Amino acid sequence: MSTKTTLDKAKAWAQNTYFSPESRAEIQALIDTNNTKQIDECFYKDLEFGTGGMRSILGQGINRINIYTIRKATQALCSEVLAQKSSNPSMCISYDSRIMSFELAQVAAEVMAGNGIKAYIYKHLNPVALLSFAIRTHKSMAGVMVTASHNPPEYNGYKVFWSDGAQVTPPNDQNIINNYNSITDFSSVKVMPFADGEKAGLIEWIKDEVEENYYKAIHKAMINPDLCRENGGKLKIVYTPIHGAGLVPCSRALKDLGFTDVHVVPEQAQPDGRFPTVKSPNPENPSALKMAVDLMDKLKADIVMGSDPDTDRLGVAIKVNGVVEYLTGNQIGILKVHYILSEMKRKGTLTGENYVVKSIVTTPLLDTIAHSYGVEVFNTLTGFKWICGKMNELEKTQPQKKFIFATEESFGYLCHTFARDKDGVSSVSQMAEVALFHKLKGRNLLEALDKIYEEFGFSREDLLSLDYFGIEGSEKISRIMTNFRNFSDNNILGNAIANIKDYSKGIEGLPKSNVIGFFFENGNQVYLRPSGTEPKIKFYIMIQEKEGTLANKKLNAEIKATQFLDYFKAASERA
Repeated sequence: MSTKTTLDKAKAWAQNTYFSPESRAEIQALIDTNNTKQIDECFYKDLEFGTGGMRSILGQGINRINIYTIRKATQALCSEVLAQKSSNPSMCISYDSRIMSFELAQVAAEVMAGNGIKAYIYKHLNPVALLSFAIRTHKSMAGVMVTASHNPPEYNGYKVFWSDGAQVTPPNDQNIINNYNSITDFSSVKVMPFADGEKAGLIEWIKDEVEENYYKAIHKAMINPDLCRENGGKLKIVYTPIHGAGLVPCSRALKDLGFTDVHVVPEQAQPDGRFPTVKSPNPENPSALKMAVDLMDKLKADIVMGSDPDTDRLGVAIKVNGVVEYLTGNQIGILKVHYILSEMKRKGTLTGENYVVKSIVTTPLLDTIAHSYGVEVFNTLTGFKWICGKMNELEKTQPQKKFIFATEESFGYLCHTFARDKDGVSSVSQMAEVALFHKLKGRNLLEALDKIYEEFGFSREDLLSLDYFGIEGSEKISRIMTNFRNFSDNNILGNAIANIKDYSKGIEGLPKSNVIGFFFENGNQVYLRPSGTEPKIKFYIMIQEKEGTLANKKLNAEIKATQFLDYFKAASERA
C-alpha cells in the first residue's frame, strides 16, 4: 500500500472528532514530522484476526491496539452473537496484567452493553482458563480475553472465545472477520458507558463462587491428590508468574493440592505490564526464568515453574549435577502423558475409549506412548483453538470417548474438560504432582525422561523462530513459504524426502492452513508455519533416532538437529 494511501488514512484519523484529542494529536504529530514509516505501520492495513485473535502494538491507528479498534472488534463479535438469535445473550470478559488490559476489557463490556448483550467481567485480572470456565458456567454465547500472551510489553491483544469455551473457529471466526472489515465508520459502533451498563443490569462483575468452583474442579482432575496431600511438603517449588496473572490462582491451586513449600520470586510476583525484570515474559525462554533459577539455587529447591502473563503456558527448569536444565514443551508433555497413562493403567481406569489430542507439530513420541496404552491420538493444526475444537467435536459425535490430555509443543497443556483452552494453573499443579511422584521414586525429571526414552525410543525436537517485522517482514515470510512450496530436490542434507505436505490445500481432514510439512524416509520431520499473531515464521525440527545406545541416539540427534536448523535459517535469509 502506498504512502499516499496511508497518509490519507492518517489525516482522516487526525481530523475525525470521534477520536479523543490525545489520539488525534498523536497521529497529527506523525504527519507534522513526516514520519512516513510510522504512518505506514499504523495505517497500511486493518488489524487481522489470526489463530488466536488479534495482537498489535498499543497506539493509535487502524493497525494498532487502542480503544477504537477494540470497540470495532467487539462490535463485530456482538453482531455474530446477535445473529445466533439467542433470547438472552451474554458474554464473559477477562484480562491479564498488560498495559491497558483492564481499560480495554471495560471498553469491550461497554460495546456489549450497547448492543443489548449482558457482559460478565472479572473484578480482577484472571488467566485464560478462568475466562473459558466462566463462559461455560454462565452458558454465555462468547467471551473475550484481553491479552497479548507472552509478547513484549508494547503489545496488547484480543482473543475471542465461543459458547463452548474454546477459541472461536469456523464459520464464526470468519463471520467476525467479515463483520470487522465491514465497519468503515468507528462512530457506528454501539457503546453504553460502563456505569450506565451496570445500572441497566447489562454489565455484571463475575461472582467469587465461579473462581471457587474452578479451583474445586481442577483439584478433582489431578491423578493422585492423596499422594500430594500426604507428601506435598517434600517438594520444594520456586514459582514465578513473571509479572502476569498467575500469582493468586497458581499459589492457590498448589496450596489446595498440598504443596506447602512454595516460594514465589518476589521481584516478579506482582502484576506489571512493563515486565521490568525480563526482556520478554515468555516462560519458554530460559532468560525469563533466570531470577527463578537463581532463587532455586539459593533455596536448593527441586523445581522451577513459570507462567506467562495470561497464565496459559508453563515453563520448567531443574538443576542436575550442577547444571540447570530447561525442559522443552515436548518433554513436559511427554512426562505428563506418561505419568497420567501409567497411573491410570495401574489404577485400572483406562477404558479403551480414552483419547489424547495434540498438534501436528508436537512430538510423535507422544503418539507412540499413547498408542502403547491403547489410547487414541487425534492430531490437529497448531493452536488450542483446534485442539479444543476437536474435543468439542468428539463430545458431540462420539460421547463415549473419554478425554485424558491435550498438549502442544509451545508449552500449553490441558488435563481436564472444565475449560477449553490451555490452562497454566492446572498445568502447574499437575507438574508439581509429576515432579513429586518421581522424587519419591528417587529420580529427577531428566532421569524420568530417560526411562521413557529407553522404553519408547528417543525423539528430539528443536524450534527455529525467525522474526521479520513490518511490511517488509510480512513479504519476506511469504517468499520463504513460496520457496519451500516449490521445493524440488529429493533430499535435504542427505535425508531422503518421502513426502511434502501442503496443509494450505486442506489435507488429512484438517482445515486449510499455511503450513508445510517435510517427511523424511528415516522418520525425521520438519514443519514450516508463519505465526498467525506475531511477525515470525517457525520451523519445527523433529529427529527420530532408533539405533545405538541412548547416549549415541542423543548425540546423533543433536548433530542432525543442528544441521537442519542451520540449513533452514540460511535458506530463509536468502529468500
